[in-house]
Order: sequence, then structure tokens, then C-alpha cells
Amino acid sequence: MDEHILIVDDDTAIKDSIHEFIERSGYNSLTASSAEEALELLKSNRVNVIITDIMLPGEDGLHLTDLVKQNHDIDVIVMTGYSNDYSYSEAINKGASDLIFKPFRFEELLLRLKKVLKNRQVLQDRARVVDKLEELAITDGLTKLYNLRHFYNQLEVEIGRSNRYGHSLSLLLLDIDNFKVYNDSYGHLEGDKILVRLSQIIKSCLRNMDSAYRYGGEEFTVILPETKGKKAKNVANRIKTAVELERFFLEPDKISTITISIGLTEYFKKEQRSTFIKRADQAMYNSKAKGRNRISSLFVEPASDQDNNA
Repeated sequence: MDEHILIVDDDTAIKDSIHEFIERSGYNSLTASSAEEALELLKSNRVNVIITDIMLPGEDGLHLTDLVKQNHDIDVIVMTGYSNDYSYSEAINKGASDLIFKPFRFEELLLRLKKVLKNRQVLQDRARVVDKLEELAITDGLTKLYNLRHFYNQLEVEIGRSNRYGHSLSLLLLDIDNFKVYNDSYGHLEGDKILVRLSQIIKSCLRNMDSAYRYGGEEFTVILPETKGKKAKNVANRIKTAVELERFFLEPDKISTITISIGLTEYFKKEQRSTFIKRADQAMYNSKAKGRNRISSLFVEPASDQDNNA
């Protein structure tokens, strides 16, 4: 078993006997004689469950439980021989997963430990499922980039930050040139491969704070926080060059290349989100109109902003 159990008790005989039993039961075990020693061990050791006595020198076991639950993802089983002084609810309120009264049989302690570990696994599995569902809700299934819905939400967040703190904000809109020709000539399966590879190229050209999205079909968009137009053009050039250098084998023994048209714009304070997006879209169509495989910038601030949020 890969579970690590920390036993905390200042009674050496009890601590050592529990440690030996836990080890014989197939778990990895550490021991400490005080709350302070236990907290020090947690700095350099992975622990899944702590089994601690309440009565300890210095900080007691309930205070240890409280500190552990505030700072670590660790379950705690509390032991006490003072059944009249401490209640189950008191221990649970401090964050303990279970309370066991001394004297107890080791088999009972093992059952309690297995129950805590099982509940821990169930909660972790549930959290992973929730995380996966949340990821699927904001991710494009093919390219694994963020989807259009998340783009609108995140752009709204970045616009809010830009307006509050005066940070620059730029937007790229990218479209694969003549993509319909590739789909018609080689089929949608090969077309999908292009979309997947292009999404990987785009991500590889971005900083951690930047984010890429599948805007729809063969269109992609990139949000560039804290980025002025000049620096955004550097990012656009980096993506465009990387795409030009990529080689695709859409049919045996024949190398193909693709190009992209990019529109670039910078946010103007207090303008509507839809206006910002439309300007990037217009810039991208300007690239198409000028012959494709190029970057066009559009920084003209609108005279009035009557649009509603998209």
C-alpha cells in the first residue's frame, strides 16, 4: 500500500505498538511525540492520515487537527482516553475524520483507518470527475483549446481588468487560408489533423498569461493580456512564421503547407466587448482581402460605442 500514516502520541509504548501494527497491516508509518514534531515532519513527508492522541505536551491533538486541516489535505483520526471530557462532535468540528476512545483493539483502529482512507478516495475520485466535467465544459473537443463560450467569459474578465487597472489588452483573430480546399481535396479527417496541429502551434507561441481559443470552424482567437499592439504583432508574427514552417503530409510522398490570415487589435477603454471583437474580425478580413498569409492591424477607436455585449 502507498498510504502514509503519521502516529502522534507522547506515550512511547502506545506510539510504538500502533506504529508496529500499522506497518504490519501494510501501510507506511511515521511517528511523532508532539504536535510540533508532527508539523515539522509534514514539511518533508507525504502523509495521508494522522492518528493523534488529544493529550500531548505543548499543543494538544485538537489544536494539531485544526492546524493540519487549515494547511494540508490530510485526514485526522483523534484518540482519547477521556470520554467524559471530549465529544465526537467537538473533534469533528475541529476537522477530524473520526474519534476513537482508548482503550481500543487494534483491529477496531484498522477498520476506522480503512474507512477514512476509503472515504478519502471517494472524495478524490469525485473531485476528479467534477474537474473533468468542468474542463469539458470549457474545452473544444477536437483541438483541446478553450471553446467559444469560455472565450466570451474570459474576454469579459480581461476587459474588466483592463478598465480597472489601465492594463493594455490585445486580441488576435486567426483564420486558415483556403481551408475548404483542403477539406474538399483530402477529406475532413485530414482537415481535422490540420486544426489539431495548428492549435498546438498557437499554444507553443504564447506566454503563460495568454490564452488560445477555437473561435469556430477554422478560426482561432488569442487573448493577450497586458499587451500593447506592437508586442501583439510580434506574437502574431511568431505564430504566422511557425505555421509557414510546418509541413503536412496530406497525401503520400507529397508535402503540403498551410498559411493563416491574422487580424490584430487593441482594446480601447470602456468600449463594448462586441466592438472589440468586431474590430479584430475586420482586421482579419482585411488580411484576406489583401491576399492572405499576412497580419493586419486595426487600431481606430470608434467614434461612439452603441453596441451591446455579445
